[in-house]
Amino acid sequence: MLTVARAGRRLVAAGERGIVLLSDDDGQRWRQAAVPVQATLTALRFVDERTGWAVGHLGVILKTEDGGERWVRQLDGISAAARIADAARSGDERAQKLAAHFVDEGPDKPFFDVDFADAQNGVAVGAYGIAFATSDGGAHWTPLVGRLPNPKSLHLYAVRWAGGQWVIAGEQGLLLKSADAGGTFSALASPYKGSWFGLVAARSGTLVAYGLRGRVFRSADGGASWQAIDSGVPVSISAGVEVAPGTLALLGQSGDLLISRDDGLQFHKQPAAAALPATGLAVTGDGHLVLSSLRGLRRQSAPSTPPSAR
Repeated sequence: MLTVARAGRRLVAAGERGIVLLSDDDGQRWRQAAVPVQATLTALRFVDERTGWAVGHLGVILKTEDGGERWVRQLDGISAAARIADAARSGDERAQKLAAHFVDEGPDKPFFDVDFADAQNGVAVGAYGIAFATSDGGAHWTPLVGRLPNPKSLHLYAVRWAGGQWVIAGEQGLLLKSADAGGTFSALASPYKGSWFGLVAARSGTLVAYGLRGRVFRSADGGASWQAIDSGVPVSISAGVEVAPGTLALLGQSGDLLISRDDGLQFHKQPAAAALPATGLAVTGDGHLVLSSLRGLRRQSAPSTPPSAR
């Protein structure tokens, strides 16, 4: 399982072969949902207890309107490539070459993340700089490739709606933002040149970026400036979530939890009971955490922060 998310009181997890699992008892028992694809699913996002999206390999975007019980396909790699080609016909030479590349190679480009500002407006991002936006709940998805300052077509690993703007993070330290609902994007000065794997957008307005080799940076001004935060771990960080106002949790790829009680200024390691290749993180309705991993799902006790240093 590669990702897990909260949909009201329900937990929804997704992963390889298009498998989606549902839990209505805070992650103690799981059952399988009906899904129309067998492509690997990499990210989930819910805007309420019923409405959510899943994205994944082969350019797949799925939507549910019943809390994950059933899913419908809104986009796949074939239609995505065709829409990029249509959008590039009136664009510059680079956009046209990129569109031709997508069409020639077929529907093999994965999406890595998706987020929604509300039930209508969302953005999905993925490999080789692919990015699509919707303003009607996914009924139509429009390519953003020509609007992103990403000349190397770097992979885009994360997208978040944060403080009224879209923020995208990717490989080689790439950080992009849009303050006009995705109409235009500009590059942010990046404090790190390695890959970013995710973003946490806290309710306080704090933005936390995390990635390779345990790198964590915090911004309190929408990404204009960044402060390096010691994570205390040398391994890559694969997921993050806001547990409660002011309390953030990051997940190391080895299964260690990094807990902050001060809105991301300091993190304290909560070692995993047993190492596992962890991939995703969600908060349960009873205040515990559920981890997704390459070995399935694990329910974990509520995070605690030791009074002493790591």
